Amino acid sequence: MAGKSNVYAAVAGFVGRADQKGAVGVFSRQADIGQWAHVLPEHEAYAVHVHPADPSVVFAGTADGVYRSTDRGRTFRRTNFPDKGIQIWSFLVDAHDRNLIYAGGSPISVYRSENGGETWRSLPNPEMPDRAVMPFDCRVMRMAQHPTQPATIYAALEVNGVMRTTDGGESWTDCSADLIRLAQLPHLKSKIVSDTFNEGMLDGHAIAISPADPDKVIVAVRMGLFETADAGRTWKDMEIGRFSPTTYGRDIKVSPQDGNILYTALSVAAASKDGGVYRSTDKGATWKRFDKVQVHGTIMSVALHPADPNQVFLGARYDGEIFGTEDGGATWEALPLPSGVKDIYSVAVG
Repeated sequence: MAGKSNVYAAVAGFVGRADQKGAVGVFSRQADIGQWAHVLPEHEAYAVHVHPADPSVVFAGTADGVYRSTDRGRTFRRTNFPDKGIQIWSFLVDAHDRNLIYAGGSPISVYRSENGGETWRSLPNPEMPDRAVMPFDCRVMRMAQHPTQPATIYAALEVNGVMRTTDGGESWTDCSADLIRLAQLPHLKSKIVSDTFNEGMLDGHAIAISPADPDKVIVAVRMGLFETADAGRTWKDMEIGRFSPTTYGRDIKVSPQDGNILYTALSVAAASKDGGVYRSTDKGATWKRFDKVQVHGTIMSVALHPADPNQVFLGARYDGEIFGTEDGGATWEALPLPSGVKDIYSVAVG
């Protein structure tokens, strides 16, 4: 691979394998070096995010709040983050004010920075009801901003559905009632570790909004992909099983260059040895397999380059598997992390 860009991976250690020790944190593959460096080894990391307007700035969500790099991922330092014991699972950079950044936490919480990530403040508690008792604190897994209403943000929650704010995170509305209604359908019932068969539909992993269809919100959950066109009051099954033999939705991203193009990561389950990345060129109406690789773990993350549509990367848990294309999917190269890593949760490129 020519190595046009830096690639980053956030690594943690979950899924019932606490007995298997391994390296965790953030790994960085610098384009000019072409090999992985363990640049943040002190804490488990669940999210890594390249600032879309400034690739020198990279954010890491860890078990100790937000860390930030200002030298393209060579070094990371803890920001002025107000709380201890908060895991950070997601980031959102405001599309209109690039100094305004949101971070999603566990237990369910949202933080905001107004100075490019130097300092953060906790926003009011979203006060989401506990609908599924899980062996972990629920998480703000991904956030998506309305393209023309910047104060409107949706968040996918694991395991607690979807919530929405219309005032930049100062208050939140629950958008999960219709997901629970759908969970009563026999093929959408799923209970693994909680006390409710609603668990699968509430198992939110990613969420996306395209500027080509700004009022449609797509959420990726355990049971597939679902969309709403009425601000989360009702949800519709996108029936991704028509296009893919695997339907466990773990990630969904909109191309930064073309709002008609979406990518989603689909696998068998949270713990699986197979999966694929699918691409839609018609805003999610139809999908086709995009990658040309065989993974040996659930695909957890799809990374899109902020400026180059030909660069797409994916990360699969268990064996430190990362694959990338720099020619729009024509060819793929394996970029495995060093041996001894644990679960990949997030991949970024920039």
